[in-house]
Parts: sequence; C-alpha cells; structure tokens
Amino acid sequence: MADSGRLQMMEPRTDLVRAAGAVIWRGAETAPEVALVHRPKYDDWTFPKGKLKPGEHVINGALREVNEETGLSIVLGRALPPIHYLKDGRLKRVDYWAARAVGEGPIISWDEVDSVRWFPIDEARRRLSYEWDAGLLRALTAAPLTTVPFIFVRHGQAGSRQEWRGDDERRPLDPIGQVQAQILAEVLQGYRPSLLVSSSSKRCSQTLKPYAAQHGLEIRKERLLSEPGYDARQTLRLLRELLDSGEPTVLCGHGKVLPELLDAAGEQRVGGTHLRKGGFAVVHRAGDRVISVERYVT
Repeated sequence: MADSGRLQMMEPRTDLVRAAGAVIWRGAETAPEVALVHRPKYDDWTFPKGKLKPGEHVINGALREVNEETGLSIVLGRALPPIHYLKDGRLKRVDYWAARAVGEGPIISWDEVDSVRWFPIDEARRRLSYEWDAGLLRALTAAPLTTVPFIFVRHGQAGSRQEWRGDDERRPLDPIGQVQAQILAEVLQGYRPSLLVSSSSKRCSQTLKPYAAQHGLEIRKERLLSEPGYDARQTLRLLRELLDSGEPTVLCGHGKVLPELLDAAGEQRVGGTHLRKGGFAVVHRAGDRVISVERYVT
C-alpha cells in the first residue's frame, strides 16, 4: 500500500489502461463464497482481473480473464463500481461485475496465479490485500446477487436509409453492422439469454443471428417492435409480458422504438435512453424490482 501512495504523487500519463474482472460467487445467496486468486509476483490476494486486448470489448475481457485465471465459467450479474488507480504513472481503470460460477475447467494463467480459493464473505474481506477490493465486496452484498438480465439492443449499422431502394424492413446490416453482431454474440455469452426477441425488420434479426446460431436458439420476430408496426399501448403490453416471464431476454429494436421501452423497463433510471447503433442496455431485475441499469457500446 505504501507503493500505491507513492504512485498517487506521480504525474499520470493521459493514456488510460483498461482492465476487467469479476467478483465471483457460489452457493446460497444468504451465505455465499467468493473466489480469490493469489498472485505470486505480488504475493497478494485479489479478485481475478486483467488488461484488455487491443479492440476487445470490456465484457469479453472480463470473461476471458476470469476463465484464464480461475478456469471458471460465469454468468454476469450487475456491474460493480469500477476501480481507478495509478500503475507505473498511468491511470488504470478496472471494470468489475458480480458473477455466478456455473462451471469449472483448467486454469490457463498459472504463471500469473498460483492459487484459487473460495472464502466466505467475512474471511475473504480479511484475506484481501487491497482496500479497494474490500469496497467491491461491500458493493457485491449491497443488492441481490441473483438478478435476471433484460437486454435491449439497437440493431447494428445498416447503411443509409436514403440510399436503400427497397422496402426499409428488408434493409440489411452493412459490413460494420455484421462485425457489431459478431461482437454482440460474444458479449451476450456473459449473460446467457435464452429468449431472443427481434423487430420484424431484417437488420434487427440479423443483429441477433450470430448468437442464435451459436446456441441453437430461435429468434422470435415481433412487428410491434418495428418502426411501422409500433403501437404504444400494444408494444408496452408485449414488453410487460416479456418482463413477467422472468427469463433472461434480449430484445432488438430501433432507435425510434427503444427509448420508451427502456424507460418502462428501467423505471426511467437509464439516464438518457438513446443507444448508438449496435449498442445495448442491460436492465437487471429481481422479481419486480429494478436493481440496476447499464449501457454499453459495441
């Protein structure tokens, strides 16, 4: 910790270092255990995390680093507060998620981690080497651990509406949009949604197609989610039915349709409901309660 104080006095460089990880839990929500890793290089106990690869989505980075350092497969819950600190004169941001362990495999990064152990919350707090990690534990237990994600996706880029000569419902993703759909397929793996619902427009169903193909899922197409088929009362009724199902769900739609739906699902906690093309928002719910709302880009 003395080194940390010394680094805080240094003049930081402007290039931000991005990293990601997770606070992983297992067992009963009333008495969970969390996974800590021991790093021999620093002789510390901390949560699994690591630097993002160039161009890597922050969620994909968290999934990869957790798997490499612990061998665990996880399902992401809500985002936890990011940690910022100086490392070698550069500002570093580490994004974390609450995550439930759902499978176990071999550890890849034995050169970085030499032990992975599960601890009850109180013992984990005593074992952690850094105060900011203790803050993550407090954030983890401040809200329900088990939440159901409802993910709102704005379709990927699909060229120019003005230049498209056919029925706008048939306008497809362009090459950038296709890349966004592939990135989204990797990101969605962190939430493992089982229900995929799309506007009847081609560009929306194409945005979900890579994830659907990878997991053998059908895409349910709803005209009520399309621009020409949108009806405020009927579409909101459809949204309520989907929310009431309690099933991890992805809904893909349009910039002109999603804001009202996001406001309704997130109880107007999104803080501005506009999503960039290919972007998405995750509403985490526990029963009828909205626990958190997060926004991301691809």
